[in-house]
Amino acid sequence: MRYLLTGGSVFDAASGEVSRADVVLDGDRIAAVGTDLDGDEAIDCGGGLLLPGFIDCHTHVGMSQTLGGDPYGLPRSARVLSAVPVLRTLLGLGITTVRDAWGADAGLRHAVEQGWIDGPQVLISLRQTGTTGSIGDHWGAGIGPVDFFGDPSMPDPVFDGPDQARAVVRRMVRAGADWIKLAATGSVAAGTGVHDVQLTAEEMVAVVDEAARQGGRKVMVHAHGARAAELAARAGAASVEHGVFLDEAAVAAMAEAGTWFVPTLSCTQEADAPAERAEAHRESMRLALAAGVPIAMGTDNPVTPHTGALREIHHLAEAGLGAAGALRASTLDAARLLGLAADRGEITERKRADLVLLEGTGLDTGDLANRIRAVWHNGVPFSAVSGSARRA
Repeated sequence: MRYLLTGGSVFDAASGEVSRADVVLDGDRIAAVGTDLDGDEAIDCGGGLLLPGFIDCHTHVGMSQTLGGDPYGLPRSARVLSAVPVLRTLLGLGITTVRDAWGADAGLRHAVEQGWIDGPQVLISLRQTGTTGSIGDHWGAGIGPVDFFGDPSMPDPVFDGPDQARAVVRRMVRAGADWIKLAATGSVAAGTGVHDVQLTAEEMVAVVDEAARQGGRKVMVHAHGARAAELAARAGAASVEHGVFLDEAAVAAMAEAGTWFVPTLSCTQEADAPAERAEAHRESMRLALAAGVPIAMGTDNPVTPHTGALREIHHLAEAGLGAAGALRASTLDAARLLGLAADRGEITERKRADLVLLEGTGLDTGDLANRIRAVWHNGVPFSAVSGSARRA
């Protein structure tokens, strides 16, 4: 089935410009963009704006139950099944690719790939690796080790020393990880250790090097503080996540190394966040932009609800990227970070037919969720109302 999306405007993610054009979808690919096109079924996009499918580079699709409910006493299948409505919600918001920052396993990725459940394409990191005492080390003073997963598909993420660092990467790869997630600082959620550097330079280098040896995989580093972010950049990590407290030395190292910044502003820019933390995070954005650090969109949901995922795009716009820059960070630049830019992130011929149709042709990001008229994923129309894809 060749769909002709006609009468609307198209956002060029590379230039940030909007122009009138039709788009033809053929199977899971964009076949043509231009005028005087034809197709088997015409879809009226008049008065609307077509964008590439959004890409969330930092989310947790399988953690809603863990963060929002009681993880104890539930079968481990509950964690996986709780991701089903999350994935449907994200796809209904036009998010067609996600990098899960820990919590999703290879079985969930497989279920989406097979069409058993509807959702964005899921890239997985399995667990948040880290040293003893890091936020990936679940341990209670009164009971000792706590394994919320108890699942062989989610390997032990704790290591100490470069040799164990290499071993933990190998465990994750063996279980199917697309990316390696590494915790280098504490968490603002817990309020502790945010300026700590919780591993040595040798351990960081070992993780990055071993990931590269394992099929060219890359490392995403949870780092709130400047010194951990600088260490990650100098070790060759692909991205620094959160970066609430960056400084000039950190962003200079990131810019020099080409390390991406995934700021997850939703963690600090919503109304209930402490004002000083919110301002620190905005200052990190200002420094990163001034230094020329590349930026990609990531929400860190469900720290805030998945239903509000597109608020992150507005936070990026307000923090200095502007509307066009924020939309680019959520499409083409996000695809570049994930190594997928040859396949998606733009509305151009031969790229994946992941598209979002917005009501109105303006780039204002203030209320994106309520502007969505239609979503196509792999060329298949998705109905957010019925919660299902209509496969031709």
